[in-house]
Amino acid sequence: MNGEPARPDRFLAHWGLIAVSCGVAMAEAAVLAAFAPAARGLAPQVTALPPLAIFHDLRWLYSTQRPWLGFALILAGLLLGRTALNTVLVRLAWPAHLAPPRPLAALRSTLAVTALAFLLISPLVSLTFGVAILPFSWPFLAMLPAMLLIALPLSHACVAKTWWRTLPPPGAAGWLLTEFAVLTIAAAVAAALPVAVVVPAAGLAGLVNARAWYGLTGVAARSAEDSAPAGQPPRLSWAARDGWASRKGATIWPVPAAPLAMAVVIALVIALTRLVFVLGAHGLGAAAGRPVAWLAGTAPLIDAAADSGHHPVLEIAGFGSWCCGQDRALVGAFPGTVVQQFSYRGMNRRGQPLPYGAAAANIPLSLLGDRIAAQVWRLHAETGRRVDVVAESEGTLGVYAMLARHPGVPVGSVVLLSPIVAPGQAGYGGTSGTGLVTADELHAVIWFVGGLSPFGTSGAETLINSVNRVGARFAAAAARHGKIRLLEVIPLADAVTLPTCPLPRNVVVLPAFHGELLGDPAAVGAVRDFLGHRPVRNAPVLRTTAEIMAAAASAWRMPQHATPSPACGS
Repeated sequence: MNGEPARPDRFLAHWGLIAVSCGVAMAEAAVLAAFAPAARGLAPQVTALPPLAIFHDLRWLYSTQRPWLGFALILAGLLLGRTALNTVLVRLAWPAHLAPPRPLAALRSTLAVTALAFLLISPLVSLTFGVAILPFSWPFLAMLPAMLLIALPLSHACVAKTWWRTLPPPGAAGWLLTEFAVLTIAAAVAAALPVAVVVPAAGLAGLVNARAWYGLTGVAARSAEDSAPAGQPPRLSWAARDGWASRKGATIWPVPAAPLAMAVVIALVIALTRLVFVLGAHGLGAAAGRPVAWLAGTAPLIDAAADSGHHPVLEIAGFGSWCCGQDRALVGAFPGTVVQQFSYRGMNRRGQPLPYGAAAANIPLSLLGDRIAAQVWRLHAETGRRVDVVAESEGTLGVYAMLARHPGVPVGSVVLLSPIVAPGQAGYGGTSGTGLVTADELHAVIWFVGGLSPFGTSGAETLINSVNRVGARFAAAAARHGKIRLLEVIPLADAVTLPTCPLPRNVVVLPAFHGELLGDPAAVGAVRDFLGHRPVRNAPVLRTTAEIMAAAASAWRMPQHATPSPACGS
C-alpha cells in the first residue's frame, strides 16, 4: 500500500473462486446426471449465495427420510460442510488489496449464520416436501416469496461480521435476487438439455455464482476503501484486526436489526395467511347460509323432465367446498341434464348427497374413491346411462382412487379441473411416518397452518397421509384405465407443480388459479364442449408457457429421485 493507489480488483483474477464455484457445481451435476437425472437442475445451487444454497442443502436432506438420530448426524455434517464451503468462497472472493477475514473468525461467524438459516428455512422446506406429496400451487406460491423474504435479511451475513446489527445494503439484496433469477433459468434450461450437456451447463451457472460472491463481497470491501482518507490505506471501521469490512452508509443499530427484520417478515407471513383464511371463511359462511330446501323436500332424486339424452353428470368439488344447494355453473351449462353434486359424507337412504361442511373432505383416498363409485352407481341405476364425472382439485384424487379400486364403474367421460398431477412423488415411510423428521415437522406445519384456517388444527393431515401411502399408486392405475374419455383442464398457476415434461394432448391450460375452474366461464365452456363431443379449443402459447414454468419452478421444488408416476405423457 504505502500511499500508492490500490490496483483495480478484477473478477477474472479470482481464479480460485471461479474454480471452486464451477468445479463443485459441475461435480454435483455429474453425480445427478448419473444417479438422479430428473433433479439435475438443482446442481448449480450448491455454490449459490448462502440462503439459496442452504435451501438446496435442506431439500436434499429432507428427501433422505431419516429418523431423528440419522437426521441429526447428517444435518451436523451438512452444517459443517456448508460453513466450510461458504468460508472458502468468501475468502477467495475477497479483494486482493485487502486483508481477508481470519479463518477462525470467519468460521465462527459463518457457522452461526448457517445454523440460524437452517432453523428459519426448515419449515419452508417441510412445506415444499408437502407440495411434493400433494402437488398444487397455493402452498408453493406462498413458500417461494416467504423464502426470499427470510433470505434477504441474511444476504450479507457471511461477509459482514456484525450483520445482525445492520440491514443488507441494496447491492447485497440485488445479488441475491439476481442469483434467484439465474438459478431459476438454469433449471429451465437444464430440463431442455440432454443429460450429457448438463455438466458444462452447471459450470456456466457456477461462473455466475462466483460473480455473485465477488459482487457481494465487494459491497463490503468498497465501503472500506471509500471511507479511507486520501493517501492512506483503507481502514476497516470495525473488527479491523479480523479483517472484516464495514459498509458505507450502513447504519449499525444498537439492536439486532437483521433478526428483527426476519421476525417482522415471519409475523407478516403469518398475518397474511390468517387474513386469507378469514376472508375465505367469511365468503364460505355467507354461501353456506343459503337455504337448502330441496334436501328437505320430497322431490325424487331424478327429475323426470331432465331427459335430454345426455349422460348424467356428477360434479365433485375440492377441499374446503360444501354441499349442497349453492349455485353451480354446470347446471346452467347442461340444461335438461341431470347434474348432481358429490358429497364427501356420502348419501342418505334415498340416494341424495348428504350436506357437508368445509372440513369434511379430510378423509382417506380409499374411502373417497368408494363414495364416488357408490354415487356413480346410484346415478347409473336411476338413469340407465353411464355417468360423466367433472372433478376439481381433491376430487381428481378421488377419481384416481375410484378408477383404481372400481375398474368396472359405469363412467363415460371424465373432466379433471385443477387436477392433482403426479401425487405422492415424495413421501415418508410407514402409515404416518412417525419418528421421521420430515413427517413430524410436516405434521407440525399442518397443525400450525390448520390453526389459522377454518379447518382446525388437523387441517388436511388425513388426506396428506393417505396421498403419501397410495396417491401415486392410484394415479398410475387410473392412467392405465383405457375405457374413458379424459380431459384435464389445468390453471396456469398450477404449472409450477407440474412434472418437467411435455403436456399430453388431452390437456388444456387456462389463465387461472388452482381451485377456481368450476366457476370459470372458459373452463365450463371446455367441459360443455368435451362432454358434448365437440372439439375443445386450446391455446398452444399457454401450453408452452406452462411447460416452461414447470421446468423453471423445478429449481425450488423437492429433488426428484425418479421420473414421475404416471410417466410423462400418460
